[in-house]
Amino acid sequence: MLNGKELAGYIKERQAKEVRRLRQSEGIKPKLAIVVTAQNNPVIDTYMRLKEKYGADILVSVDVHRVFQNEIRELLNKLSNDDSVQAIIVQLPLEDPGETEEIVGLVNPDKDVDGLVPGSKFEPATALAIMWLLTGYNINLVGKDVVLVGRGKLVGAPLEKMLIDAGITPRVLVKETPDVPDEIRKADIIVTATGVHGLIKPDMLKEGAVVVDAGVASEGGKTVGDVAPEVYEQRDDITITPVKGGVGPLTVCALFENVIRAAQRVAKEQQS
Repeated sequence: MLNGKELAGYIKERQAKEVRRLRQSEGIKPKLAIVVTAQNNPVIDTYMRLKEKYGADILVSVDVHRVFQNEIRELLNKLSNDDSVQAIIVQLPLEDPGETEEIVGLVNPDKDVDGLVPGSKFEPATALAIMWLLTGYNINLVGKDVVLVGRGKLVGAPLEKMLIDAGITPRVLVKETPDVPDEIRKADIIVTATGVHGLIKPDMLKEGAVVVDAGVASEGGKTVGDVAPEVYEQRDDITITPVKGGVGPLTVCALFENVIRAAQRVAKEQQS
């Protein structure tokens, strides 16, 4: 199993030490502002609680701003110009997803710890978490057939860029790709992030494959991934992220790594 929770523990300890240093030596109190449009979404509510708890554990302030979408522009302008806030994320999806690009673009690039704004200083957290996971478990990508299922803005697209920058050229499968199951069967390493529960079935994986499930969907009030439950029941000849504790814990780590980097940038500016 590719257990992200174990790796996250080591990273969290290091981050807590750095936050203490920023507070004590630099006088910087790292703060993350999360902007959420008013909606009843159990998956989003779970994410909020995870981020608030993680922030509290390492002494990073997490302010959650729940607003209606027509109020979000004014709030983002205020937060982007607030010197006490080093990091901002707009929690997606918005109530009206059609405005996503415009609204996310209002975040100050220096504070865009989700890495979504053109010119942002940061890598999207989930893509960074997947790279950490593969590196932490010494998964060799060189000479392997690496497949990304989905090219979304938060995972597939940035991960493709990060892999190419690292000298790995992945194959990217999207809805329009002919015979996706057959393409997956050829792969040595599969990273899936479509939000389609049960997409990856037992007969779609070759022996010895490595599978990273970064898909997120809600089913019956529970958070589920792209990999069908039967994969865990029937395939013991593959290496895979667990149902819980795979990419998720490291994604939270990666987000707060970006928050800390944003705070470090402010500290450096104050010294110059």
